[in-house]
Amino acid sequence: MLDFLWLGFFVISAVCALGRWLIGHDPGVFAAMVQSLFAMAKLSVDVMLLLFGTLTLWLGFLRIAEQAGLVEALARLLSPLFQRLMPGVPAGHPALGLITLNFTANALGLDNAATPIGLKAMRALQELNPAPDTATDAQILFLVMNASSLTLLPVSIFMYRAQQGAHDPTLVFLPILLATTASSLAGLLAVAVMQRLKLWEPVVLAWLGGGALLLGAFLSVLAGLSSAALAALSSLLGNFVLFALILLFLLIGWRRRVPVYQCFIEGAREGFDVTKNLLPYLVAMLCAIGVLRASGALDLLLSGLRWAVHGLGWDARFVDALPTALVKPFSGSAARAMMIDTMQVKGVDSLPALIAATVQGSTETTFYVLAVYFGAVGVRRARHAVGCALLADVVGVIASIGVCYWFFG
Repeated sequence: MLDFLWLGFFVISAVCALGRWLIGHDPGVFAAMVQSLFAMAKLSVDVMLLLFGTLTLWLGFLRIAEQAGLVEALARLLSPLFQRLMPGVPAGHPALGLITLNFTANALGLDNAATPIGLKAMRALQELNPAPDTATDAQILFLVMNASSLTLLPVSIFMYRAQQGAHDPTLVFLPILLATTASSLAGLLAVAVMQRLKLWEPVVLAWLGGGALLLGAFLSVLAGLSSAALAALSSLLGNFVLFALILLFLLIGWRRRVPVYQCFIEGAREGFDVTKNLLPYLVAMLCAIGVLRASGALDLLLSGLRWAVHGLGWDARFVDALPTALVKPFSGSAARAMMIDTMQVKGVDSLPALIAATVQGSTETTFYVLAVYFGAVGVRRARHAVGCALLADVVGVIASIGVCYWFFG
């Protein structure tokens, strides 16, 4: 899928450039495309410089949290909920613990830990599968919740905004939190309808109802604030929560006799290794997006979308963020490149760039997740997994646009 997507960017760019040359009499388009290649390659290196420092720092602190037992504690807290949502999995089965650990790691931004734990969980669920080539209800719920991108700390989004010169990288903290909650809730409800899950059981009601009440109370407070006050609150909470968590990791680690400095160094070393492997992907996708824009193909697509939106009488500023939303289900690296391109062209704190960052933080690479998790256990029939996961993506995109207009519009 990624091969076709990446090749398609260059083929579409070539066709559009030929049209501008032969029909529009603009031979300079080829020079612009080549210049864009080199400019985007340089931008990739600039982005990597910040990635090295930020990911190294964050993975160091997260390693302390793991060693201090915070992830396991949260897993024990959530385990009773997942026992009710997956009635086909026996109580005490190892899959429940792995599933809880996977969701906990995702919520805390531990992507490097979440994926291997998730694959172990999928294999454990496959042991209960009477038809190995067909996804079970539990496997579908697990996959859809992974694809709904429930992330409480979108550190990578803050990092990219900082690299592009944002005056406050955490400005999108609350919009992402609200949008990712909407996408995750949509995914859960879609699966619950398809599988007739008993969401009215006391434990499930306590979790979902309690969460809904807290969210409703929070939204009622936000509803009385102006756009400027909302932006200021998002900035304050984003920075406060991030630093408070770091301090919490350090203090609990110290209390439990974790060698915090040595542990930080081990995690930071892993962050360095993870980051250096990202450069080829950044170069590949940013260069492809640069050529697509220089050829005029991307502007042509956006102009068509903008014309349609204007025809409906809507504000069309969000259209410039749609490329990120359109490619995110297929490729995280392509969506990241689209987001960075929007920040570069429109300004990092412009409404389209803020929407693109929120979309990036509240949606997931659905088809990649499907391929990796189901492919790892040989499942070929996904049943309703694709539809539920894509519904969560659509809700995440719509929520991102709506929340950003509310906060920044």
